[in-house]
Amino acid sequence: MYSLVRILPFARLLREQVPAFAGAFVIAELFYKFHSFALETLAFLATWGLIDALIQAVRHMAGGSRHQATDTSGS
Repeated sequence: MYSLVRILPFARLLREQVPAFAGAFVIAELFYKFHSFALETLAFLATWGLIDALIQAVRHMAGGSRHQATDTSGS
């Protein structure tokens, strides 16, 4: 976590990780009732990773479509 906070710029942390963290936290709080701190923590971290992967995929697709439009008009 320390490396994540250190490496990523503050604006990117706010834009990507805070929404992913908040979404995973809400999902974990509402749905994960394993009666085990360790299992709930692992499920929370897995959910955070999954939500972050979805955000990155959407960001990549949105960025990729912009680059393709730029490349097509430049040719």
